[in-house]
Amino acid sequence: MIFFCIKRQLNRFNIEIVHESIETKPGNSLKSRLEESVGVIVSHCYQCGKCTAGCPLNEDMDIKPNQVLRMLQAELPGYEDRLLSSLSIWLCLACDTCYSRCPQEVKLSQVMDFLRQESVRQNKVNPKAKDILSFHKAFLETIEKNGKLNEVWLTLNYKLKTLNMIQDVQKAPSMFFKGKLNPIPGRIQHVKEMEKIFQRISENEGGEK
Repeated sequence: MIFFCIKRQLNRFNIEIVHESIETKPGNSLKSRLEESVGVIVSHCYQCGKCTAGCPLNEDMDIKPNQVLRMLQAELPGYEDRLLSSLSIWLCLACDTCYSRCPQEVKLSQVMDFLRQESVRQNKVNPKAKDILSFHKAFLETIEKNGKLNEVWLTLNYKLKTLNMIQDVQKAPSMFFKGKLNPIPGRIQHVKEMEKIFQRISENEGGEK
């Protein structure tokens, strides 16, 4: 066991490191698990900051995109909790603007996706991201049942999960009369095969979609 507390600045970002009661386990860091799972080599990032500069939501993030990669590179267990409980990983739109600007072609959207899955698996989802997670679940459940998206059923499922019953309700009539909302969900052929895919994913992820 190593007991220590380090405070320093990483580059120009003033990230505080607090590292206490750490038992080092080689190959078991969040970075190692991420690279093994999705194949993104985090060490390729050399902190040019282009991902953060181009991110449309960087101003709302508690940890900037390039900081996410830097904290993963550090491989400190104290950072693992901060990353998995951050709001930033749930704000990522997977628009790949960061990837298009990255000189090292680091697929940051895949990193964020892995961190979200780990956050759910370890029950560390940021409280501010509760509605975002509910939308993700409602979306996937709609696809699982019908094999395709139906906006009405997605909306109803989302509102039942969040209890935000009146949010955006004033937009529904105009969307309905313009043919944007179909109350009868369409289904693909062989929808049972889609359910089997989701079942296999759920088993592989330990019960979480």
